Order: sequence, then C-alpha cells, then structure tokens
Amino acid sequence: MAASDGSLLGTELGDEETEALYQKLLLQANELQGLDPEQGPAYNTVAPEPGFCLKTKSEKGEKVFINICKSEQIPPPRDISEKELATILNSDQADYRVPMSIGEPHAELDKGGKGCIAYDVVINPSFFDKIKESVMFHGFFLTVCLQGLEHKYETTLDRNYVILKNRKFLGTPPDHYIRTKSKPRIEEVESDVPEEKSKKSLITEIVDSKENQSNKGPEPEYLILREPPEGHPEFLVAEIQLPKVKSSKTLTLDLGEDRIVLHAHPSIYHLDIYLPYDLNQDESGAQFNKNTKVLTLTLPVQPV
Repeated sequence: MAASDGSLLGTELGDEETEALYQKLLLQANELQGLDPEQGPAYNTVAPEPGFCLKTKSEKGEKVFINICKSEQIPPPRDISEKELATILNSDQADYRVPMSIGEPHAELDKGGKGCIAYDVVINPSFFDKIKESVMFHGFFLTVCLQGLEHKYETTLDRNYVILKNRKFLGTPPDHYIRTKSKPRIEEVESDVPEEKSKKSLITEIVDSKENQSNKGPEPEYLILREPPEGHPEFLVAEIQLPKVKSSKTLTLDLGEDRIVLHAHPSIYHLDIYLPYDLNQDESGAQFNKNTKVLTLTLPVQPV
C-alpha cells in the first residue's frame, strides 16, 4: 500500500490545510480535456506513451486503474527542486502547477476477467522522469492527479493505491485531443499613443508545438508592472522589447492561467514565463507598436 499523503510528502500541514492547498495547486485551466474533432476549435492529437499503472478503488468499492502516460506535446511544469517544493507545500501560496491531460474513463477487464474502469493521465516526459526519481515529487504528483480525477468526474478515490510492477498500462492507449482554439489577435499600431487594447478571446490552454520546442530563439527583454503596486493587483502590464520584429504577423502568443508563451518566427525570440497570479484570459489584450518595437500585454488578474 502507498503511504499516506502527509507522510509521503513530509509536510506539517493539517488535513484541512493540505486539502485546501492541493485544491489551489490543482491545475484546472491547464487540465487538457478530450474534444470531439468534428466540433468546435482546432486540436492537437496526443498519442500517449505508457509509463506506469496504479490500482485503487472508488467510493463504491469498484476497482479503478489509472494509467500514467507521457507525451512531448504536454508542456513541462516549472523546474524546481525538492526544497522549493517543500517550501511551497508548507506555505499558503499555491504557485506551482503541473500541466496534464486527463482523458475520459474507459471500461476494461482486469487480470481476472472482471470489468473495471481505467483513466489515462498524460504528463511531460521530463516531469515523468522527475517523479520516478523523487519520492517527494512522486507523492505530490499522485495527490494532484487523484484530486484532478475526483474534481473532473465527481468521484472519490481510495488513497491506499498500489503501483503495478509488471504492467505499464491497462487496455489500449487512446489518443487525447488537446484544445488549441484560435491564436490570439495582436493589434498592430504605428503611433506611440496608447490606444484601446483588444479584448479578443485568447488561448486558455498552453500546449507547446514541436516547432517551439526544437527552434527556440533568445529571450527578449521584458518588464512587468502591477497595478496597484501594493496588495493584490487588479491587472498586470507586460512590456516586451522586440527590436528585430517587423510585423505582428510573425508573433505567436499563448496565454495560460498563469503563463505567457511568446514566439517570434522564425526563431527570433522565445519567451516562456510563469506569473504569480491567475489571469483573466478573456479580458486580456495585446498590442504591438511598429515604431517602438514593443509588445504590450494588458493582463487582468483574477480576484482573490
């Protein structure tokens, strides 16, 4: 049986505090859900690679298998040490998120031929390697993973799980469909006078394309201002210096719940940063000034 969450992670928080912290840490906007390719926005197809399988039970006593898989198309979380993770877990600031794709449940047969339910969860291969090497990250991830499944499918899963030794996957790995939506609109201006910012809907989920992964450019200089300067900000303003960019048509901007990914084609600049606040992506705007070569992002912050 697996050790309990508190002992495995070595935290000193109480049960209620731990539960509240993990609820904050649980990535919801970046939880990349399955999508019917015949409907709605564009999508990327992710073919998961089996990693390991764990067995647990539902609140009704039914067998449940969770296939932990990996794919390069899922972006990695911010790279932190065990010491940094411990600091986060023992604080009230939930500023570490793990991008993952949680697939739909599928019916399978266990080794005894009895029916059971299996779920597939896909993460980045580099983070998969980290949880295999670190007991702390392993326990942290499985806690977030179980809570993600419980939140998405309104179920309760037993924490006394068993990791199967001779099975990496139960069933056949199905493809995951990752929503991409349309690329954000960057308004292009030529004057130095600030104009009303665009409020077109921006991307709400981040999936690094193969192009961005293999052809990254240098990081541009940037400045992020907060308003008001003290307390919880109402919005952030990011000013990104792009002196080598001639047109906004060469820019690809993705906004996540707390992440900015900017790529200037072809490999002119690449910026990938995390923010300490959750953003309101629908109200965010982007404006590129052709004269000053500055991209200005207006980023409303979610209230506390």
